[in-house]
Amino acid sequence: MSDDQTRVQEFFTSRAADWDSRFPDDGPAYAAAVAELGLRAGDRVLDAGCGTGRALPPLRAAVGPSGMVVGADLTPAMLREAVRAGRDRDGALLLTDVAALPVRSGSLDAVFGAGLISHLPSPAGNLRELARVVRPGGVLALFHPIGRAALAARHGRALTPDDLRAEPNLRPLLARSGWRMTSYVDEDTRFLALAVREG
Repeated sequence: MSDDQTRVQEFFTSRAADWDSRFPDDGPAYAAAVAELGLRAGDRVLDAGCGTGRALPPLRAAVGPSGMVVGADLTPAMLREAVRAGRDRDGALLLTDVAALPVRSGSLDAVFGAGLISHLPSPAGNLRELARVVRPGGVLALFHPIGRAALAARHGRALTPDDLRAEPNLRPLLARSGWRMTSYVDEDTRFLALAVREG
């Protein structure tokens, strides 16, 4: 395991048990972000870095019983919490690194990534891997239930120009990784960037 993977696992393992209780009111924001993906019954979707699986219920509702929902995460403790919360009923849980997904190329319709981008050790390469598993025209949602400024304030730091989620940084990063940004929202109450798989 790389140092980056170890660091991510340590960060989330120590927080897994109380993760959902720390953010109990995020459900509506997750549901609204999932709705913006425009999923249809029967679609195949990956929740990349799914954590405790808070997006899995709205993803399952969007794709219906004929669709496929997979939640992938690097941290066993987070997946255990997803099972404890019963969210494994809404999607298959996969212990894996989003840098090397055991998923066929072009086999998915969409990827949802909540709070994902700031934890990617190689953002361009990792976003290329997400593009690999999505069909051309498929959709990526990069989401956080609060905006960049609110998140920085929560962590006691100021926003910096090099923040990957800033639109001037994120748009070209996505473009270099096989995605075309189609919308960008950064408000106190949410961050949501949508992109379409090129090609």
